[in-house]
Amino acid sequence: MADKQAGKGLAVVTGASTGIGYELAKCAARDGYDLIIAADEDRINQAAARLKEFGTAVDAVQADLSTPEGVDRLAERITASGRSVDMLMANAGCGLGKAFLDQDFTEARRVVDTNVTGTIHLIHAVGNQMRSRGQGRILLTGSIAGFMPGSYQAVYNATKAFINSFSFALREELKDSGVTVSCLMPGATETEFFKRAGLTDTAIGQAKKDDAGEVARIGYDAMMDGEGDVVSGWKNKLQAAVANVTPASVLAHQHSKMAEPGSGRK
Repeated sequence: MADKQAGKGLAVVTGASTGIGYELAKCAARDGYDLIIAADEDRINQAAARLKEFGTAVDAVQADLSTPEGVDRLAERITASGRSVDMLMANAGCGLGKAFLDQDFTEARRVVDTNVTGTIHLIHAVGNQMRSRGQGRILLTGSIAGFMPGSYQAVYNATKAFINSFSFALREELKDSGVTVSCLMPGATETEFFKRAGLTDTAIGQAKKDDAGEVARIGYDAMMDGEGDVVSGWKNKLQAAVANVTPASVLAHQHSKMAEPGSGRK
């Protein structure tokens, strides 16, 4: 298992301009880790300025991790640092509401390219470096959404099912390598996700959500302890447990009540 002692190591966090990703970066900064943070928007530079207040070095990379060029840009910045990555928190992700056939396919594909392709591309590059030296931690941000068919969020939930499954498989493959793999599976969290995904008029978009800082701390602690997976919040734990014994057709119907456009007005 990777050494649990925090020092002036290097942590890489994606999707770190806001929300859970920013809060994960804060956890690492508080523990004394230097940071390379990435997001596809200029606000990543503002996030870097705030994180530097913790007294740690922060390098911000504006890159679209849904593209090979964006992942390569981040990987090149990691290489240019001349340092080994102690922790990779692969958090970048996006969602998309509406029925699948009503979505713009370019936008739907971007969800897959960000949540799946870009994530595993980066993990493949950094994970090989970790394995070669026999030390490192990887945290993926999955979701309890991955336990249920996501009517009106079909592509997003499917990508999270992939991430949840992938994390368990990768953990097994690396179990004797000194590299730990953990998966944070939050429920609905107070971030900009629902606005960006066009879900603000839905029941789930308008419901009370978990605090991003608390969710991030739960995931970060699980990673530091080498845990395989963690569902944040007792309500989400209950929902995940129920989903495991509920027929998929029933779950799909239940999800439609939460995510169907306009369901927040019903």
